[in-house]
Amino acid sequence: MALITVSDRSARGEREDRTGPRLAEAVEAGGDVVVHRDVVSDDEDSLAGLLVALAEGNVVDPPPDLVITAGGTGIAPRDRAPEALARAAERLVPGIGEAIRAESRPRIPTAALSRSLAGVRGRTLLVALPGSPGGAADGWAVVAPLAGHVRDQLHGGDHPA
Repeated sequence: MALITVSDRSARGEREDRTGPRLAEAVEAGGDVVVHRDVVSDDEDSLAGLLVALAEGNVVDPPPDLVITAGGTGIAPRDRAPEALARAAERLVPGIGEAIRAESRPRIPTAALSRSLAGVRGRTLLVALPGSPGGAADGWAVVAPLAGHVRDQLHGGDHPA
């Protein structure tokens, strides 16, 4: 799995990335392995290029089954992670973003403003999570139970009976 923190300030070194480490801890606590981590700016073109490169195995070989971004899913002018993901994906998986928002909405009134999105490129699931440490961890809690089935499906597994 690859984890990408999307934050202009963290990429410039103006703010510590607290989201990436918390998300990595949650992922690894569940038994998944993080093979690549990065902190990048909110630049849509660069992020789309990185997502494609990861999914195509140009960053790590073999390509990770899952690439999670954290940040850039709000409505601020520079929040462009969903657009970058949509450009990189060959197919969208709208139910994942819907599930993330639905899980958060009872506790966090502003969850409806999240534009979390998921899609598939090749055999890699791309997921854009919120950028706050808690929002990213909550989003991962929704994605984690799906990860095994996603891997099976993307590698040709049969649908369960």
